Amino acid sequence: QILASNEKYYIADHGIREAVFGGNMRDINLILENIVYLELLRRGYEVTVGRTGDKEIDFVCDKRGEKLYVQVTYLLASEETVSREFGAYDNIRDNFPKYVVSLDEFDMSRNGIKHRNIRDFLLAEEWN
Repeated sequence: QILASNEKYYIADHGIREAVFGGNMRDINLILENIVYLELLRRGYEVTVGRTGDKEIDFVCDKRGEKLYVQVTYLLASEETVSREFGAYDNIRDNFPKYVVSLDEFDMSRNGIKHRNIRDFLLAEEWN
């Protein structure tokens, strides 16, 4: 069971964020997550944060009963990051699409979980 919670906040204008907080590459994961969140909303998804046990799903998306799960990270540069991002789906047993989105250019898809470069993910006509 996925427990939905909306404990994160996202902004609509990154220019305002940059003006207030300045450019900070330490926040790149949050910035990328925010960009994906806005695109999901633009495409008509209802978006929540999910939890299964101690694992968080960045986005549990629903549009007219069709679900989509999305994990967002800057890079899959370490085995720890790969394990965390792909492992977030370990307790989800349905067959709805599951994505890990990052800036990596090479495909690291595994176990039915699709890995996409963030640019390709955002520009795709549809996700399936």
